[in-house]
Amino acid sequence: MYNLKNNIIRLSRAKKNMMLLFFDSILIILILLASFSMRLGYWYFPGEELSWVIFGAPIISTPIFVYFGIYRAVIRHIGSKALWDIVQAVSLYALIWGSVGFITVVWAIPRSVILINWILSLLIIVGFRVVARGWLSDRDVDNKKRVLVYGAGDAGVQLVSALEQSSEYLSVGFVDDDRSLQGRQIRGLTIFSENDIENLIVKLKLDEVLIAMPSASRNRRLAIIEKLGLYPVSVRVLPGVSELAEGKISIGDLREISIKDLLGREIVKPNESLLSKKINNKVVAVTGAGGSIGSELCRQILSLKPKALILYERSELALYNIEKELSKNKIDSIDIIPILGSVNNKKRLSKVFNGFRVNTVYHTAAYKHVPLVEFNNAEGANNNIFGTLNCAQVAIDSRVETFVLISTDKAVRPTNTMGATKRMAELVLQALSVKHSTTKFTMVRFGNVLDSSGSVIPLFKQQIQAGGPLTVTDKEIIRYFMTIPEAVELVIQAGAMGTGGDVFVLDMGKPVRIAELAKKMIRLSGLQVKDELNPSGDIEIQYTGLRPGEKLYEELLIGDNVSETDNPLIMRAQEEMHTWEDLEPILGNLRLAIDTTDLDELRRLLIEVIPGFKPPHRISDLLYKDKL
Repeated sequence: MYNLKNNIIRLSRAKKNMMLLFFDSILIILILLASFSMRLGYWYFPGEELSWVIFGAPIISTPIFVYFGIYRAVIRHIGSKALWDIVQAVSLYALIWGSVGFITVVWAIPRSVILINWILSLLIIVGFRVVARGWLSDRDVDNKKRVLVYGAGDAGVQLVSALEQSSEYLSVGFVDDDRSLQGRQIRGLTIFSENDIENLIVKLKLDEVLIAMPSASRNRRLAIIEKLGLYPVSVRVLPGVSELAEGKISIGDLREISIKDLLGREIVKPNESLLSKKINNKVVAVTGAGGSIGSELCRQILSLKPKALILYERSELALYNIEKELSKNKIDSIDIIPILGSVNNKKRLSKVFNGFRVNTVYHTAAYKHVPLVEFNNAEGANNNIFGTLNCAQVAIDSRVETFVLISTDKAVRPTNTMGATKRMAELVLQALSVKHSTTKFTMVRFGNVLDSSGSVIPLFKQQIQAGGPLTVTDKEIIRYFMTIPEAVELVIQAGAMGTGGDVFVLDMGKPVRIAELAKKMIRLSGLQVKDELNPSGDIEIQYTGLRPGEKLYEELLIGDNVSETDNPLIMRAQEEMHTWEDLEPILGNLRLAIDTTDLDELRRLLIEVIPGFKPPHRISDLLYKDKL
């Protein structure tokens, strides 16, 4: 039987239509014979005078059915519109056949036969297709993923309707917290209570739970995801209403649970005037334009209609990719200028900033990977400190109005070279803001962003797909997370609020324990954590130990002196500054230490100027002391 179904499905469309037309013709004749038999009370077979009226009926039905397009519909996916077309076609056929037969051989056809033929034709022709749809659609029931839809509202019902046409999923029920709906049925599926989920996973042999509550708040969806995270069942979700295009919901709208869903933080509406203040109708330059933050900055800046957008990037591939992407969506009046260059090339920077008369600079170019910078101290310091200094000095000389540095929480009481160099970059800009008033320097400090290069989330996904293990440095390590678009939106607003030398910090929400995040991602993938309590689980979590310079937790503020701004997610920090006169000789000594690769002196100088900096022993010191 299974082979018969698959053989039918594999037939060409033309052969399927011919087969269906043949079955319809046979059914039309049999229905007419049944109509006469029911009217007369015995099995009727026509004599010569009525044979042509009965056996010639397909000559009337076939062109009508073809005209109404009932052979264009795919039976496995036939819907209500196609069934309505069939009802119209059958009704028209029955009317024409009755008229022709009644006019030509009125004395031989009982009038009630016309009505019986119409009713039977509707029931059998439509019923044949409904039965065939069920028969063909159920061919892979055992191989389909059994899914429970969380949410019995309009979105949930539309999703189940879409799943009915799928060869991959089989809906087995709804879950909804509305008690008035529980126990009732929609589209033949029972609506269960959310408290029944644990039993339903076993009872219904669930493979996935699909959350279809696009209008629910983030906190509500987070609570649902947190609850489902306790069970070994894969979870996917429909995005929020703001992310869904108008129209019918489809299976393609479903996506896997992301860390964004686990954050559960409501988005604060941005201040539109702040977004446009330093960008609209201005020449804007982004250094490190091809990076995770830089590329999103470019996207949002372009939507705010600058006069021109300069993409400054030293990676040819990264520059090519972002320039290609932006060019597809740009407005003709906005110039997108891709510039290959390093922030360590001061002459190149000066040529670009002066030549294009840049108004606003967003400086994201930096080395940010903690272990790599720890291994390459001199290069990290050269790029992060002196690259920033070069950009700042050129900005002053070119009369740039606004300069925004993208900083990091690792600059606060740093334990690694990357954090120390970023803090040094902040001190440089603060000192220059006092010495030179022409350019307003602003620093924006925040923590980890999701899906950035080196982020733990893509790493966990790869490790889960590979079957594990998931690697976590320490059981107690916690981190703050924010989505890249949200972080960039806040950076733009903070930059517009700067008055010179400001350090802004972003509210990163609640901290996330990385070990718990790893467990949730395993469970929400439909797998079980393998540990001492569950040795037969699927994926193990291995603790590898803190990397050189890594902290258990990150901070955003050096002191407690902080004030609110117009945006509740942006705070202004008041922190100790150094004068340019104090910093200038230290920068000279740092420059010499880098040029001579005197790593001990480089480290000593950073410790001297940055209170609380306690760098670890560098791997390169132990292995390659005389080579780096």
